[in-house]
Amino acid sequence: MKNNNMNAVVHKTYGDPSVLVLTTVEKPTPGKGEILVAIKNTSVTAGDVLIRKGSPIVVRFISGLFKPRNPILGHEYAGIVESTGAGVQTFQAGDRVFGSTGTKSGTYAEYMVVKEDDIIAKLPENISYESAGTIPVGALTALYFLQKGGISKEKNVLIHGASGSVGTAAVQIAKAYGAAVTAVCSGDKKPFVQALGADRVIDNKTEDFSKSAERFDLVFNVAGQTSFKECQAVMKPKAMYVASSAHSSDYGKMFFGKKADRSRIVANLMKESKENLEEIARMIAAGKLKGVVDKLFALNELAAAHRYVEKGKKIGNVSIIVNA
Repeated sequence: MKNNNMNAVVHKTYGDPSVLVLTTVEKPTPGKGEILVAIKNTSVTAGDVLIRKGSPIVVRFISGLFKPRNPILGHEYAGIVESTGAGVQTFQAGDRVFGSTGTKSGTYAEYMVVKEDDIIAKLPENISYESAGTIPVGALTALYFLQKGGISKEKNVLIHGASGSVGTAAVQIAKAYGAAVTAVCSGDKKPFVQALGADRVIDNKTEDFSKSAERFDLVFNVAGQTSFKECQAVMKPKAMYVASSAHSSDYGKMFFGKKADRSRIVANLMKESKENLEEIARMIAAGKLKGVVDKLFALNELAAAHRYVEKGKKIGNVSIIVNA
């Protein structure tokens, strides 16, 4: 008899990691233009933690005001196409794939249905599922903001907050474009960031990057621990400042500051695209981008994985094994 159920981790209320419960739910079936993916690996992103907590309150306008609209969390994945619905042309059963759910959720489960035109791409053979399942969200965010900042060959780039999911991707992507990269992070993470290609690493515990004699064409504020005002001292006259996690003062400068400053600041919600994911796949295939996995957890250890991420000490990403 065919099993139409699957394992998934659900949260029916907002709260601490204990609200995440492993249970059995109905296995989805792909409809017209849809793909059924057997998820091999997913991750715990900062967004997952915020949605699980339901805090800050603005998160609930997306995920559900009083309770989670989608009880299955998870925003990125790597896996295998199990089957396809009618009309699907670019994917077939057996394809290795990876992707992001965007503003949706659903990757904390053994199977998930996505549309053919969603943020999904074929996964190169030279990367493991454990690594690939941690790449899409961070890399899509990094690529979007680097593009907004005009990333190109020989530009001098400062990445502030270089050791997390977005930061480790940003270092690699900037180097793939041929830029010179200075990374700002805590000193204990310096070897990891250097191994990703950073030309110089500033220890934010012992050095003040804003007093550097070096000047940059592009500053990327990843972790929200700096601001346009603070970075101006190390920016060239026409340099760009981009922020995936902006300081509150950045928005004031972006909307109400001097005209010359407004044109140099990009601090807003990022937009994922299938084209950018395919560009990321090409970087992976060329050996220029990899997922940085700090720790591995099993699906039934997701609460522990969330607790670890909330400590704020991870390097890169936390990968979740869904289907071994």
